[in-house]
Amino acid sequence: MVVGAGPLVPAGSPTLTPSLVPCRSLALGQQYSSLGSQPILCGSIPGLVPKQLRFCRNYIEIMPSVAEGVKLGIQECQHQFRGRRWNCTTIDDSLAIFGPVLDKATRESAFVHAIASAGVAFAVTRSCAEGTSTICGCDSHHKGPPGDGWKWGGCSEDADFGVLVSREFADARENRPDARSAMNRHNNEAGRTTILDHMHLKCKCHGLSGSCEVKTCWWAQPDFRAIGDYLKDKYDSASEMVVEKHRESRGWVETLRAKYALFKPPTERDLVYYENSPNFCEPNPETGSFGTRDRTCNVTSHGIDGCDLLCCGRGHNTRTEKRKEKCHCIFHWCCYVSCQECVRVYDVHTCK
Repeated sequence: MVVGAGPLVPAGSPTLTPSLVPCRSLALGQQYSSLGSQPILCGSIPGLVPKQLRFCRNYIEIMPSVAEGVKLGIQECQHQFRGRRWNCTTIDDSLAIFGPVLDKATRESAFVHAIASAGVAFAVTRSCAEGTSTICGCDSHHKGPPGDGWKWGGCSEDADFGVLVSREFADARENRPDARSAMNRHNNEAGRTTILDHMHLKCKCHGLSGSCEVKTCWWAQPDFRAIGDYLKDKYDSASEMVVEKHRESRGWVETLRAKYALFKPPTERDLVYYENSPNFCEPNPETGSFGTRDRTCNVTSHGIDGCDLLCCGRGHNTRTEKRKEKCHCIFHWCCYVSCQECVRVYDVHTCK
């Protein structure tokens, strides 16, 4: 599979109207954190290219959902990498909240692009189904015949629309004929495809005393944690690529080819990268590494979250920590729970 030779868009995908154009690249900034809580002034958001600015002004009601999707992706990234040397740390920067980490075409960059693109698609889709936008709503295209014992009902989530908005948003800046744009477009699409692949039927029973005399079903997105788990597996098995240059009518164009011919070539669902990651053991402002000093480690684990690997062989410190917790809880009929407060002592291990 050659990445970058053409748009990674399935045949028959819906198209936006000419005025529905991109919003923001993955050079994410803190300016999105407050979009859902205050009036949006598109001109005050730094870093927008003209098409993104036009999208913001024409479809301003979608912007809070886009912002929510970005935050959702960041939160999931931090959950998935909470026990890794690089733990998806963000910094207070107006344009690039991951710092220089995303400057390199590494596995980490691949995952961030995929999870953020999936987050935008997920949040926009959910917002449309909840009726918060006037330009989208429930999906009426996936009806078809019902199955045995159930009928269509409720509000099927329109993931195609969410994916479409995410594609225009996340791919806005990825229009250069170079290898990095090809990589970003591919990983963005891999994240969005994960949403479509995980759509499932969700049903509700109707009847007396919880009986299931009538069952209505609709298409629903999975919990976003399932998306994060899936993409984390794709991060672990990401395909290393090499850059190739081709002469075309528009000039030199860079594409990506799998580095190892004996391995199975990546599909549109796999993550790709072409630069090695730093080890993230020591602080390095050039790579964006914060190091692992003072990070909490798991002394009983032999995995990457264990003190041996997470601390990069430097050893670890141990201290005791007292925590107040609820204990000896009793349920009283009817209906409340009373608990005592206990103080428990824990060993906390941190990297030297």
